[in-house]
Amino acid sequence: MNTRNSSFLNFETAVQGVLEFLHKRIGFQLWMFTRVEGQDWIVLEAHDHGYGISPGDVFQWSDSFCSRMIEGLGPRIAPISEKISAYVEAPINQKVNIGSYIGIPLHNSDGSLFGTLCAIDPNAQSESILQEKELIELQAQLLTTILNYELLSQENARRYERAEAEAQRDSLTNLYNRRGWDNLLIAEEARAKQFGQPLSVIIVDLDNLKYINDNYGHAAGDSLIRTAAACLEENIRSCDLVARLGGDEFGILLVDINASQTKILIQRIKDELEKLNIQASFGWQKYSHKFPLSLAIEKADKKMYQQKIKQKQLNLHSTPNEAKLQTVFVKPRI
Repeated sequence: MNTRNSSFLNFETAVQGVLEFLHKRIGFQLWMFTRVEGQDWIVLEAHDHGYGISPGDVFQWSDSFCSRMIEGLGPRIAPISEKISAYVEAPINQKVNIGSYIGIPLHNSDGSLFGTLCAIDPNAQSESILQEKELIELQAQLLTTILNYELLSQENARRYERAEAEAQRDSLTNLYNRRGWDNLLIAEEARAKQFGQPLSVIIVDLDNLKYINDNYGHAAGDSLIRTAAACLEENIRSCDLVARLGGDEFGILLVDINASQTKILIQRIKDELEKLNIQASFGWQKYSHKFPLSLAIEKADKKMYQQKIKQKQLNLHSTPNEAKLQTVFVKPRI
């Protein structure tokens, strides 16, 4: 890319332009723009000339030089990294040949850590690269400014996408239908790949729908589905997505959320459904940036099915509690 004669089409090309500019000016075999999410250190963009690193690669954050730099244990620029004990002791130093290092923190608009702009080279560098510190920090600040503007723009895009998908709703529950779910997931996966946003997929399947349909009629079954759908929608955040995938199965996509927060939210949904005397099987999977979102959905669905089988085995010689079931839907059919 000729960064002098071409304008940047979007945030991605802006990052690529900065990485290329820094490589040409300062050197270093690898320049990266990364995001930190829990213990995941996600490579969003890379300008690589020897390390074999690509966008989408994920490393252990606590193993990195950058984690130690953020903690104040090492400098932002280390021309000879073996002189810095915190970097010598970093686990990544045992796996990758790093003779010199540059790392600048990138922050979200609220001041929290987003990730780093960083570079490594197998060879030690001249102390003269310390003179480039102000320039590198300026580039990082510019990228941070563009990043926060772009993240805000993506929030607006998400609201627009949801509004556009209003026609793709299930008539019974008013949740998104399968088509709406599939279309919106395409956009969310693209955002996750571009900005390293964490996603979690939850598959929920109601346990007693067939019994209710057979013994109380389909109107009662529809009432159960509507009640459960309302409960799911009320207990997720506005940025999240819930859809009826068919029959008594629902899909939930949690946006920008870590594993521990996902578990808390799932437990809250389970508790709220239990208050309504609704039994359901759950399966969830964290999205990995190394694999397509469809694989996370597949794994979540498999976990849900396994839980459903286990639940059936526990209740093999029992029938659902009639008194509790009747609190969920219309009166029994005579």
